[in-house]
Amino acid sequence: MINTRRKYSKEFKLDAISLVLEQQYTRAEAARILELNPNSITRWIKELEHEQDNDGQAFRGNGKLTPEQEEIRALKAKVRQLEMEKKILKEATVFFAK
Repeated sequence: MINTRRKYSKEFKLDAISLVLEQQYTRAEAARILELNPNSITRWIKELEHEQDNDGQAFRGNGKLTPEQEEIRALKAKVRQLEMEKKILKEATVFFAK
């Protein structure tokens, strides 16, 4: 069985929600325009309200990282860079010692 579930970016979801909450489209109208199931927009609105109440990080999935995850990723990259520099310096020391 092939998974045909479509994934949408945070920006797309926020634009869809905007049609309903700010531009006064009905959920059915917005869903028809965007070729979505109206239940998707309803779910996204609930998720947005829930996330804003908790930590302000709505729709973190789809590749979006929390600030802590971004920091961890940056630190791991820095560690890799420093380990490579250390290896190069060791090799250079051996080379010049000969």
